[in-house]
Amino acid sequence: MHKEPEDLRKALAAVPKAKAAWNGLTPIARRDFISWIDGAKQAETRRRRVERTCDMMLEGKRRPCCYAVVPLDLHNALKAAPKAKLQWSALSSMDRRDFIGWIDAAKERNARKLRIDKACALIAAGKPHP
Repeated sequence: MHKEPEDLRKALAAVPKAKAAWNGLTPIARRDFISWIDGAKQAETRRRRVERTCDMMLEGKRRPCCYAVVPLDLHNALKAAPKAKLQWSALSSMDRRDFIGWIDAAKERNARKLRIDKACALIAAGKPHP
């Protein structure tokens, strides 16, 4: 589990609604935000990303903008379906995030597998949304 950086912890503490939203994220989603923040090369960029994270929490965002990690099970399914993999690359980042969010929303392992299979079929057919 990734530890919250001090600057992010202070920023979230200053905005209780943002902190509450942060606490409602999955550990993987929190890791993605922390990785996005830690990926900044300049102090000013990092400061903006910390600030933007608080804003995104208030907006109900579950992942940093333009930062969608493809889950391993989806990655493997796309790798096994060349047409879907090709179409995946052509999707916008928003469309990819929609598919990932839809898959991640499945609570049970079997439901997740079914959604991944359906996503691959939809993507291969050129459908941009689940």
